[in-house]
Amino acid sequence: MSEAAAFAGAGVFVTGASRGLGRTVAESFAAEQARVGIGYRTRRGEAEETLKLVEAVGGTGALLQFDVRDLSAVKHAVEEFERGGSLDVLVNNAGIVSDQFFATLDAGEWNRVVETNLTGTFHCCRAVVPSMMVRKQGSIINVTSIAAIRASPGQANYAAAKAGVVGLTTTLAVELAPSGIRVNAVIPGLFSTGMGTRLDRRIADRYQAAIPLARFGKTGELAAAIKFLASPDASYIVGHCLVVDGGLSL
Repeated sequence: MSEAAAFAGAGVFVTGASRGLGRTVAESFAAEQARVGIGYRTRRGEAEETLKLVEAVGGTGALLQFDVRDLSAVKHAVEEFERGGSLDVLVNNAGIVSDQFFATLDAGEWNRVVETNLTGTFHCCRAVVPSMMVRKQGSIINVTSIAAIRASPGQANYAAAKAGVVGLTTTLAVELAPSGIRVNAVIPGLFSTGMGTRLDRRIADRYQAAIPLARFGKTGELAAAIKFLASPDASYIVGHCLVVDGGLSL
């Protein structure tokens, strides 16, 4: 089955889709004629740009503004998207960082990062699972981080949250597989957007030297991995955390 046949008309809900990886993922599914829910919190202008890109490649899109930390708001956004058709794929991409060394880490920043990256993922999964269970099908892809499996000084809050997403992924995979719902995750390394662009040049060079492929990843490469896990080609893959890092974790 071709990817075009796999995603034509499918409902794909992407959180954190106003820019970066989320935008690339939304555009990638749209190129296969999917109907894409573009989740965002505050960046309306950037979300509208994502919508233009989605439509330009042949997909249809809907702008959905909500905060993943608010379960009622998440449920409302999911219900709004499902009024236009089924929700077949959820990509949990929304996330934030707030880097501080542990000795000075403020409890408020710990909570904000954990609530967004981990609890937000729970909220989104919780909102989409009921309808997926009724239809006996669906795919959930959680975006975690190499920080979940490799020490990342200054990111205790982020690492703990993303490691929690790994645990959530494997547990949900076992619970939901009998209902026809596949849950998997991707573990990105360093990419040319997001955290990779905020690194000091000297630090970035040091990280790049440690990557066997000797370069940062491209968002399209990560989007391709996500689309694979969501596709029928991965129909026998559940609870897998696919590392996409150019070998950095080896």
